[in-house]
Amino acid sequence: MLSAAVAVAATPVLAGCVTSSGGGNESAGSGAKTADNPLGVPADAGLEVVIFKGGYGDDYAKSAEATYTQKFPKAKVDHKGIQRVGEALQPRFVADTPPDVVDNSGAGRLDLPTLVASGKLADLTELLDAPAYDSPDKKVRDTLLAGVVDDGTFGGKVATLNLTYTVWGMWYSKPLFDKHGWAYPQTWADMLTLCEEIKKAGIAPWTYQGKYPEYINDPMLTMAAKTGGTDLLKSVDNLEPNAWKNAALIGAAEAFAELAGKGYIMAGSEALSHTESQAAWCQGKAALIPCGSWLESEQKGVTPAGFDMVMGTVPSLTTSDKMKVTAIEAASSESFLVPAKAKNKQGGLEYLRILFSKASAKSFAQANSTLPAIAGATEGLSLSPALTSVRDAAEAAGTEAFSYRFRSWYAPLAKAVDDATAELVNKRINAQAWADRVQKAADAVAKDTTVTKYTR
Repeated sequence: MLSAAVAVAATPVLAGCVTSSGGGNESAGSGAKTADNPLGVPADAGLEVVIFKGGYGDDYAKSAEATYTQKFPKAKVDHKGIQRVGEALQPRFVADTPPDVVDNSGAGRLDLPTLVASGKLADLTELLDAPAYDSPDKKVRDTLLAGVVDDGTFGGKVATLNLTYTVWGMWYSKPLFDKHGWAYPQTWADMLTLCEEIKKAGIAPWTYQGKYPEYINDPMLTMAAKTGGTDLLKSVDNLEPNAWKNAALIGAAEAFAELAGKGYIMAGSEALSHTESQAAWCQGKAALIPCGSWLESEQKGVTPAGFDMVMGTVPSLTTSDKMKVTAIEAASSESFLVPAKAKNKQGGLEYLRILFSKASAKSFAQANSTLPAIAGATEGLSLSPALTSVRDAAEAAGTEAFSYRFRSWYAPLAKAVDDATAELVNKRINAQAWADRVQKAADAVAKDTTVTKYTR
């Protein structure tokens, strides 16, 4: 599950459907706001829903649409499950004839910063402040996991709401660790000690998705964030001078340089794709691999029976870290948006209120073995060891769930970080050179007047 370039070329999939909005209304306007209809949805207005039909399918979206229809029986719902959302919808956003709600995910998705800058997206604050669909004593915002609202905020505007919750960490087979009596480490010093034990057992301690070094960036940058705290996150994302030369970042880079220098990364990892490295890990050639919580789903059909993968949080580097060892890098994804020019904007908001209900989220989690961004969505469900470990990590982290924003805000900087880290963990540069290279790229972005800047 990798970052994809945003495509803007037109395709005939939806480009010709510029006048359709389910019920065919020119403008739905708003209905009366009541306790049962807090967003003032017009009862008979059509609703057009466009869903990225990827790994999660679109049955979950249709289920929410069925609930919407039960509430508004006069409303006709027009559902489209498609691929390459950006290519399909770009012409409609340009023409100001968009659908009412969009799942903006997958390769070729719409470019969110551009849509925000051009005023094409509705502010979702009204939705966030509305009563939760099946917990009316709470606002929608109060039912979401830590960081979800921030993830969808651009320049102070809440432009998207993300359905799934990804946690990043280190993955291992619990039966393998139990067999050898290995305990997952809480400190980096203990990690290095464990790696030596694993190496003596004839197994490579680590592998990573070599062709996509962003994967091994995640634990390294997580370690730095735990050391430096939220001030470090802000300085990096806000493109502050010398942010990448912070001692916490250099310390984390030195730790990973040492990991590589001691031979604890499986030989040949640099040449492997994400599927190849993950397959080698499942085959027992390496004991640990960094990845997000989509790993279990991505490895279906490859993971041997009884492998029982689980996720551990990134160990602490120092005894004076500003965040606890339980802190996690986490972010929401599977972005939903309501266009500013939607014919039935209030209906789009109400659809999301239904989709982000606890009942809907629980059904999604059960069907997709994925942690939704809604608190308590997995309560009462029988979960795999992998999803259990992810849920437990999110609960243990509490408010210490964080993410860097530079990757989604500044693609050239993200690539520079990936490239420098690849050099670092393959022993071609040291930690100081890594920091110098990344800082140079960050400075270039900061000075580029053609790039829209964001702050946190």
